[in-house]
Amino acid sequence: MTGDRPVRPHRRVGTAVGRGVSRQGDVVADGVSVRAYDEASVFTPANLLRESRRQRSLPVRRVPEVCLLDPDGDVVRHLAATGAARRHEGWACYHSELWVADVGGRQLGIVPCAVGGPYAVLVAEQLAESGCALVISVTSAGVITPLGSPPYFVVIERAWRDEGTSSHYLPPADWAHLSDELSDALQGAFDGLDEPVHRGASWTTDAPFRETRAAIESAAAAGVHAVEMEAASLYAYAQARSRHVMCVAHVTNAMAVDGDDFEKGDAAGTDRIVALTAAITERLLPALHGGDGR
Repeated sequence: MTGDRPVRPHRRVGTAVGRGVSRQGDVVADGVSVRAYDEASVFTPANLLRESRRQRSLPVRRVPEVCLLDPDGDVVRHLAATGAARRHEGWACYHSELWVADVGGRQLGIVPCAVGGPYAVLVAEQLAESGCALVISVTSAGVITPLGSPPYFVVIERAWRDEGTSSHYLPPADWAHLSDELSDALQGAFDGLDEPVHRGASWTTDAPFRETRAAIESAAAAGVHAVEMEAASLYAYAQARSRHVMCVAHVTNAMAVDGDDFEKGDAAGTDRIVALTAAITERLLPALHGGDGR
């Protein structure tokens, strides 16, 4: 990791594109809407969920307090196939499924295949509106600066904002961050797990097939350890909306440049991901509830 002044990325991220740009990076020309960060959105998660329930005759039911975003879908596929997960009957998001499993004595909600920042934040917004207090994202990631031999986990403490969603929640900047509150609460949480857990930085991109050599070298110079597609968007949303989000990169690949790649272990890593999620939940929920764990 570099110090407090990371190497500047190969191109400035998070800036708006347009013929007229204000000091804040907001598009102002030709009637394109300004990104007024303190202004409430007209279209809200509550609006969407209300209409989905009406059209689909769904009951109003809270989701589990902790929900996992499973971009690859492997966790849900394995748990559903073994009878360990069931569909949530009241989940009203038009665009996703919510499954529920019992993990560590608690119900865990799991949304499969929420790939990329826009989709992940769309789902996270609706989960929060439906009663979720903590979103955990565990996403497959490619190695930039190795921290061991894959597979291993990286708690993403900061994410390089090379995508578009974060710029709708926060003003332009290079990085989005895990909150200090959650980071501090996780000290020592993973000591008993079977797979290594590191802390580090990620590069969040919305164009994975544009991971050029120049971009990779620039990310490495900035202190990045892994590349993924959701963390910067989710952390920007969390900061802007005062939500609790925790992102983990599951480093499983070297971008398939050397043959066999993307291996997570038995059952596509499900047991290890579930154990990681349980460890995060056990440590963070009491912290969010003031230490009483309720």
